[in-house]
Amino acid sequence: MASDKELVASILAQEEKCQFTKFTSEDALKLGLLLLENVKPYKKSVVIDIAMNGHQLFHYAMDGTSKDNDEWVRRKNNTVNRFGHASYYVGRYIASQGKTFEEKYYASEKEYATHGGAFPLIIKNVGVVGTVTVSGLAQQDDHNVVANTIEQYISKSN
Repeated sequence: MASDKELVASILAQEEKCQFTKFTSEDALKLGLLLLENVKPYKKSVVIDIAMNGHQLFHYAMDGTSKDNDEWVRRKNNTVNRFGHASYYVGRYIASQGKTFEEKYYASEKEYATHGGAFPLIIKNVGVVGTVTVSGLAQQDDHNVVANTIEQYISKSN
């Protein structure tokens, strides 16, 4: 198992790799549907959410999910929008310092979730413009399915 410091470095490398040259509503639909296909092997119910500049472009809640999943999506997205990094990165970064989120940032976990699953929607030479989020799997799986699917989508698009 990788240490938190190693995990933080690998997540930063993923963020560097997973950058779009452009992103449209059509991309959101295609990426959302690809995410849906990629979560099916887990045999668990998830919510998939893609937002750009606070505007929801794609949202799908599988049977078996609840409002609780939507709340996780909201809190994970708040984390990405505040820090500009994957929610899993923020959580592992804080853990590597031996602190809690509230100790480090004086912010409430009612509004932020530092668990894996929300990934920054990054446009090259622009920066973070939104979020791509999954809620319903173990946090590392939530994170990995999003990062791997973005990488897969970008490589197919080029």
